Amino acid sequence: MSWPPFDSPCLTPATESPGPLGPCLHCQIRHLAVCGVLTPAEVQAMDTVASLQVLEAGAVLARQGEQRRYVYTVVQGALRLVRLSADGRRQVSGFAMPGDFVGLSGAATYPHDIEALAHTELCRIGLDAMQRLGVQFPHLQGKLLERACTELDTAHDRMMSLARMNPTERMADFLLRLAAQQERAGTPGPSISLPMPRADIADHLGLTVETVSRCLTALRTRGLIALPSTYRIEILDLAGLKALEAA
Repeated sequence: MSWPPFDSPCLTPATESPGPLGPCLHCQIRHLAVCGVLTPAEVQAMDTVASLQVLEAGAVLARQGEQRRYVYTVVQGALRLVRLSADGRRQVSGFAMPGDFVGLSGAATYPHDIEALAHTELCRIGLDAMQRLGVQFPHLQGKLLERACTELDTAHDRMMSLARMNPTERMADFLLRLAAQQERAGTPGPSISLPMPRADIADHLGLTVETVSRCLTALRTRGLIALPSTYRIEILDLAGLKALEAA
């Protein structure tokens, strides 16, 4: 899957109306999503409450602090999760890729701004409907809990990584996580698509844009990666990249 450049200088609200999702059984990312634990008969129940929402690059799905009304699964495209600190600093908390579940929280409001990085298609389910499905199908509720625990573990690992890694090691770790996500989605490397611009990577890793560029150049100089284009990276030495990330 290739990602178009993100060059819109402003973000616009999501204005496209949701439409019919179509049969969930034929969803191309169902094996990655929380609904993958449902039987075909149970998926039919989800069909009745799910709808498709389409965003174009730069559209805002939700704002930090807005009441949480829906949960989403990314079917195609990518989302950026952005949090603004009390002093106005921007932090990219993460990126949601195909199969990722967005909106799972114990809070009544969204903890992030949720923005589309590219043309993005979402499976949208009302929060009340999702809660009813969780009660009706306990194994779905179990999968939601598992996903929440995984996200907590990932967030903890990321904090530890930022604390102990130098900038080049942070970049290696980031590329390996992207490569692992794409492999789970059925598109293994060595080529990695970057749906996000360098500024987003910098805000995600706690670096400057200039440092991100220097890190990528350093990895290329070591023969670990190639940079065929701004939004694509090829891993040339996976073992070397993993050794650097684990240093």
